[in-house]
Amino acid sequence: MKKSIFKLQCPLPKFDFDIITLAHGSGGLLTNKLLESGVFDLLKNDQLDKHHDGALLNFAGDTVAFSTDSFVISPVFFPGGDIGELAINGTVNDVAMCGGIPQYLSLSFILEEGLPIKEFWDILVSIKYAAEKAGVIIVTGDTKVVDKGKGDKIFVNTTGIGKLHRKANIDIKNIKKGDKIIVSDNIATHGIAILSVREGLEFETTIESDTRSLNHITTALLTKFGEDIHLFRDPTRGGVASTLNEIATDRDLGIVLQDEQIPVDEQVKAACEILGLDPLYSANEGVFMAIVSESIAEEMVAYLRNFKEASHASIIGEFVDDHNGRVLITNPLGGKRVVHMPIGEQLPRIC
Repeated sequence: MKKSIFKLQCPLPKFDFDIITLAHGSGGLLTNKLLESGVFDLLKNDQLDKHHDGALLNFAGDTVAFSTDSFVISPVFFPGGDIGELAINGTVNDVAMCGGIPQYLSLSFILEEGLPIKEFWDILVSIKYAAEKAGVIIVTGDTKVVDKGKGDKIFVNTTGIGKLHRKANIDIKNIKKGDKIIVSDNIATHGIAILSVREGLEFETTIESDTRSLNHITTALLTKFGEDIHLFRDPTRGGVASTLNEIATDRDLGIVLQDEQIPVDEQVKAACEILGLDPLYSANEGVFMAIVSESIAEEMVAYLRNFKEASHASIIGEFVDDHNGRVLITNPLGGKRVVHMPIGEQLPRIC
């Protein structure tokens, strides 16, 4: 009876759709509509309202960063990595984006009946390698097996936790007019690597996923630049375009990007042109964006370029008190266009 009364108090909201589609998992406009109209509204609380990659929680005076993620990528083995390495790196990076220092992870599997044990072992080895490289340990987990045809080889869930860096003050509210947007390395590489193996595309050299852990870089940045770093975000699903649209909307400021400053590998750029894809919307797994005070932006880029994983770091834009909630991009000739939130999915099952 109590449950029935509670359900009556939570009527179905008015959605623009009647069923879930693949596009609702894209990280774009439909994902936002699903979350805003459903999850965020129904489960509303101070932590969830921040719409960040994780949450900052207080335990007995210590602040910890906490994040969870599920990985359903297809194919599970791809150029430059596999679902196991991706799962570890993805959650490590989400904790790091909160300003945390990742320490412990949980690891859960949903395995499909018929998965070759050799493939499972190879994924486990990748998990061990990625965890050791990131400096985290796996402390708990779970395993379930579903009937053949009820899964897609393997799904992985990881949850991470770690203490907040002592100099971290990562909060979207800290962003102000004039703040610069830095991207740590070439974008769109992961998405094109996945597409190449799915479609059997061949390039002059192999385009490999950029999956990697970024916590050692973010920790070093926080130690050096502290509170001048206002926000970290990793532009995974939906790419740079989706991430910046979300930030512009939540902060109610405008963004202007400089097209010629956005780093993209030449082969990735060529592949995007051939396929009619925009690198701004392609997924990344080893790239992060930092929103920082204008006064330290150039110094941070120079510092970032000392890291192999950030050798193409660049300032790609800034926040302005104009066209609030929207992202514009300018080209070298002075032309401007709006960078919209993607409606659908350029490439499903990307992470």
